[in-house]
Amino acid sequence: MQLLISVAGPADARAALRGGGDVIDAKDPRHGALGPVPLHRLASIRAAVAGARPLSAALGDAASEEALAGAVAAAAALGVAFVKVGFAGVVSEARARRLAVAAQRAATEVGTRLVLVAYADWRRAESLAPARVVAVAANAGAAGVLLDTANKGAPLFTIESPVSVAAWIVAAHAAGLFAALAGGLSGPEFPLARSLGVDVVGVRGAACVGGRTGRVSRTRVATLRALAGAAPAPRALAGRRILAERDVELPEIVGRDDEVLHAARERA
Repeated sequence: MQLLISVAGPADARAALRGGGDVIDAKDPRHGALGPVPLHRLASIRAAVAGARPLSAALGDAASEEALAGAVAAAAALGVAFVKVGFAGVVSEARARRLAVAAQRAATEVGTRLVLVAYADWRRAESLAPARVVAVAANAGAAGVLLDTANKGAPLFTIESPVSVAAWIVAAHAAGLFAALAGGLSGPEFPLARSLGVDVVGVRGAACVGGRTGRVSRTRVATLRALAGAAPAPRALAGRRILAERDVELPEIVGRDDEVLHAARERA
């Protein structure tokens, strides 16, 4: 199980690297579940990561096809491997498909991979049910899906049961997508997440001193990395290649800068 650490800036990114994070994810936690960082800060995070780990960027919740395509292109120009897009406020599956196709088209043009975000608290977020997001992602040709929470006051497993999360992961894998979990997760939930077969688990608050708007702690990341289990070698999972090989070793970068299964076929 891979460990994704969300970072707000370059100092966070360096701490996440040194602690052993597998994916570095640029996100502004002050602006919701998928708050994007400004492009200049994304560039600084990219410089701090320097290719040592895959870099992802949260782009917020989709509003218009044109704006979404532009945001994907701008982030991709800075060398991110993944972009994450949510659908808060989008209740039509047909609309979500159009948005996802626009994002995927822009991502494909520049070699970046698309991850669509489903919310466990989808009714509150006025979004699509998680199984419908899987269907949209598969239709659009996305690389993966993330099950997160829009409201950070309630952790994922207080909203969704392990059985429903497991069914969602199975549906994602059956659709050829990698599956990730986030949403107030901490170390004690990691064995459960791993037992459900998830590919990636993402954290912010659990990795920080001072909560999700605090600073990433290298020590906390290292503890989470150990709880996640040994990081697997890069591999293809039924055709889902999750992470590119690490062609820059961690010492180099440190040295440089101290819902159910059948419902997946639902259509609006």
